[in-house]
Amino acid sequence: MNDCVFCRIVAGEALATKVYEDDTLCAFLDIRPIARGHTLVIPKSHAAELDDLAPDLGARIFRLGHRLALAARRGGLSADGANLVLNDGRAAFQTVPHIHLHVIPRRRGDTFAFAKGFLLRRPHDPIATAAALGAGLAALDPPDAGDTDREGTPS
Repeated sequence: MNDCVFCRIVAGEALATKVYEDDTLCAFLDIRPIARGHTLVIPKSHAAELDDLAPDLGARIFRLGHRLALAARRGGLSADGANLVLNDGRAAFQTVPHIHLHVIPRRRGDTFAFAKGFLLRRPHDPIATAAALGAGLAALDPPDAGDTDREGTPS
């Protein structure tokens, strides 16, 4: 799918600050974040809407979203919670026709900043932000966790 920006990111033809990647999934910082650490989780194979997505792959997307939400708490972003949002179809405000889960870190009392983020949507030091999320993902994996994959799924 050459006209899909997310497929071009997966292929290395478009730039993105990647936070996680494996054989089936890719996670990268949103270029117009609502909050620092706003990450998108996508399947590497093109699926425009939920109708195009295998249920098992959808479950993997949400498992990774769950881990990224925890990583935002443990990796230096000081998140107190997260919104996990998947917009399915244009009627649901999906702007890129490739399934993607938004993982948006939240902080206690950030209602005004969060609302402002919807309007401004500007990057927040993407390299340091990706490093903080990467550190949080690493903190979720104990050193002797050889019997699970990077998402924490038994292998």
